[in-house]
Amino acid sequence: MNGTHEDRQAILRLFDSLSKAWGEGNGRAYAECFTEDADYVTFSGQHLKGRQEIDEVHQKLWDGVLRESKLVAGPTPTQLRFLTPELAIAQATGAVQLRFHKKPPTGRYSINTNVLVKVNGEWKISAFHNCRIQKPGWIQRMMMRSNSKSS
Repeated sequence: MNGTHEDRQAILRLFDSLSKAWGEGNGRAYAECFTEDADYVTFSGQHLKGRQEIDEVHQKLWDGVLRESKLVAGPTPTQLRFLTPELAIAQATGAVQLRFHKKPPTGRYSINTNVLVKVNGEWKISAFHNCRIQKPGWIQRMMMRSNSKSS
């Protein structure tokens, strides 16, 4: 299922709104991109439940350590797949650029998976899961070598 051109554009606008709200440090506008009961898992594994908690936690970050930060290289989806006319999955990559960096450090890039639902004709993020993009560690590399030898 490909989704309509209008739905794809609406989802891109949703991600533009998300990025704009981040750049403005606006927790309420950021949280409005999510469903009321959204699940939001941060790269460190913190689980935020619902729009209000997404708003409050992000606002505290923007009032503190993430003040004047911006999203870089995202969150425009790199992959968008429609499961039904009202349900889609989007993956995006990006990083947070802190106010004192000219560009984000390599280790700050993340990939996120978003479950999007169309509610009353409007697309919202129902579930968001974020994690750091990392190269395999030495244990993973050793396990991959071990598995390839047994094939």
